[in-house]
Amino acid sequence: PPPPPPPPPPPPPPPAPVCNKGPYIVFFDWDKSNITPEAATILDNAVTAYGNCASVPIMLAGYTDRSGTPKYNLGLSQRRNDAVRGYLTAHGIPDGSITSQAFGEANPRVPTADGVRELQNRRVEITYGPGSGM
Repeated sequence: PPPPPPPPPPPPPPPAPVCNKGPYIVFFDWDKSNITPEAATILDNAVTAYGNCASVPIMLAGYTDRSGTPKYNLGLSQRRNDAVRGYLTAHGIPDGSITSQAFGEANPRVPTADGVRELQNRRVEITYGPGSGM
């Protein structure tokens, strides 16, 4: 009789998870710091990715558009950071891993004149890893 067929080769090991460092960008309604359903979806992706990143530091960078005073907007960008931090920690990311900086009107994604409402500028950018967010 013919010899039995050789055993099949073992399956290749699964690929190592890739740490996607972001940025994950969540946007906010005008003059608001609450997490929208769209933002929650992005934050859920960021939480999942964090699991592949071996406890790296997280940097939050909060921004506003150019409507409102610079001082008010600095506070608003901090409240947006706080909202994102609260969401991340509620989903298992240690608070001690998260640092944040409020930038107010600085570094707009879309340059505008003062006083202009621009959704793309009302955001928090989340990045992972050493030196993130700077």
